[in-house]
Amino acid sequence: MDHNGFDLNLIAAFQALMAERNVTRAARRIGLTQPAMSAALARLRRATGDELFVRSPKGLAPTPRALDLARPFGQILEAVDAALNHRPAFDPSAATTRVTLALSEHPAHRLLPGLGRRLAAAAPGIDLQVLGFQGREDAIRLLDEAVADLAVGVPPGPEARILSAPLFTEAFVCIARKGGPAEAALADLPSFLDARHLLVSPEGDGFGVVDQALQAQGLRRRVGLMLPQMYAAPAIIAETDLVATLMAGVVAGARPDLAVSAPPLALPAIPFHLLWHRRTDDHPAQRWLRQQVIEVAAEPAQDEVLLF
Repeated sequence: MDHNGFDLNLIAAFQALMAERNVTRAARRIGLTQPAMSAALARLRRATGDELFVRSPKGLAPTPRALDLARPFGQILEAVDAALNHRPAFDPSAATTRVTLALSEHPAHRLLPGLGRRLAAAAPGIDLQVLGFQGREDAIRLLDEAVADLAVGVPPGPEARILSAPLFTEAFVCIARKGGPAEAALADLPSFLDARHLLVSPEGDGFGVVDQALQAQGLRRRVGLMLPQMYAAPAIIAETDLVATLMAGVVAGARPDLAVSAPPLALPAIPFHLLWHRRTDDHPAQRWLRQQVIEVAAEPAQDEVLLF
């Protein structure tokens, strides 16, 4: 017997021949051409060392060996069909696994408290691991390599394999030390440009959303301090005469000695999206986890940013 190259397609061909007892009809039954079915029968004969089907007045008649194979071959196809159609229900209360999220700094602050609370209540056996990333390409790599299950903090792109859902948007506000000389810089654009600015630049490129908007008007600002950590900015501003432009969610619940104002120039809100790989799209546990993140993102923020 030659078992090399034996595959499930040959079992499907065998079952079709058993049912139809005719090469042409068997080929039609499983969507093959007549020559392809004849070739499959030839491979079956080589693999089993038996004719399997011989001509008779009523079509192809199965040999005793073919009759012996009919039941186990049928069981194989039934097992494969059952496996392909089996979709186990996901029970978060019984799940014991670790999921990995790739989060930029602000989504981590915004989502992790609520997500941790939900997992503790509904899925106590699920552990979280959080990874940071420097840019969009880094986040996509983590999803491609299955290092991260989900990523939050980057917009969707052209990759068909990366799926997304919008979570929330963040508008910008400006802050300065209340009562300090820099507070006047929040009043209008000329005063804003005269101030020294704190720039949060995680990538270290020194060119942020404010700089883009100013450049479009042929204007520039002076950056007196650049740092990668946005959540350090409010404490620094409260002790200096710098001005900072930050996402409103970063300033929410900040120190009372900060003056907070809408920016004196139009700035686009920043969208945050949930990203995942297409290969995990239909997995029950992954679907459940994504829904938890989406629901947490929809919850109202704990603090409001009050503009003076």
